[in-house]
Parts: sequence; C-alpha cells; structure tokens
Amino acid sequence: MTHPVVSAVVREKLSAFNALFQKWNKSINLSAARSTAEIDEHITDSLYLVQRLIDFPRVLDVGSGGGLPVVVAAIARPETQFTAIEPVHKKHAFLRTAIRELRIENLEALAVRIEGHAIRSYDAACSRATFDLNEWFALGLKHVRPGGVVFGFEGVQRDDLPAGIERFPYVLEGKSRAIIALRRPE
Repeated sequence: MTHPVVSAVVREKLSAFNALFQKWNKSINLSAARSTAEIDEHITDSLYLVQRLIDFPRVLDVGSGGGLPVVVAAIARPETQFTAIEPVHKKHAFLRTAIRELRIENLEALAVRIEGHAIRSYDAACSRATFDLNEWFALGLKHVRPGGVVFGFEGVQRDDLPAGIERFPYVLEGKSRAIIALRRPE
C-alpha cells in the first residue's frame, strides 16, 4: 500500500490540526508525540484508516483523546458523520476546540464512556490505542448495526484475534502495521 494521498485543502487543515495539537499537548498531555514530525506520523497512521471508511456514512470513534484518528478522518471525509467519545474532560475540551477552530462540521464530541453510549446503529466504529484489540472488537461490535464494521490498529501482528478479521497491512516509518477490520454478522 502506498502512502495515503490527500488534497491540498485537506493537507492544509491537517497542518492546522498539527499546530493546535502541539499547542494543547504542552499543557494537557494529549500524546507523547511532541514535534511536528512525530505528530505527522500519527496523522499519517490515521490516514490509513481513512482509506477504509469510504462506504460508511456514520462512524463512531471511541477513546478519541487527541483526535487521532477521528479529527483526521473527519477532515479527510467531510461527507461522513463522525461521533467521538472521550470521557476525559480535558481531552474532550480539546476535541471541541478542534471542531470549532478547524470548522469541522461533521464531527460531534461527547464526554461519555462507551458503556454509557446508547446508540448501537453506527455503520462503523474505530479505536486507536485505547483497548486491547480483542476487548475493542467485543465492545465495538455492540455499537455497529448488523453488517457494520469495527476497525482497530495493529502494531505487532497477532494470531489471537477473532475469526473473520480482515488485515490491511502497511509500513509506516519502516514499521509494519495493519488496520484490522471485523464485520458484524447481518
């Protein structure tokens, strides 16, 4: 798979997101990534998921933290409606600021835990570095409609994941990674 390609408009908005992320990261620790290049690596990682979200009009992101991947996805896929769940109030405040300052109209941020989120009809759900993959698939499948897909990120290939997963491998900064997808039965 090649490096994800984005338009100049999306690239400009992602650059503004990077700057906003760095500003907030100094005071509330959104991520261990500090430099523009380190944050760009996380943005690029998120873009590999964006390529998989083409046919999903409503997407849930759980444990949204600093907006990776949900802010990146919402910027790159303005036709998709995203819901971000982040129970940590300072991180939720960052998401709301990003939505406002970057004018992201297709993203809603909620300050709730996944267990308290009642909607179970999303077309897709994703989470990055929040849960163990098996735990995430069990939780995520409860929030997508029949036929919906749950996406996770895999840093090291595992052989203990549920039957029926699809693996979409890529290389980022010389490291093998993969987007893992599991479809809820119809």
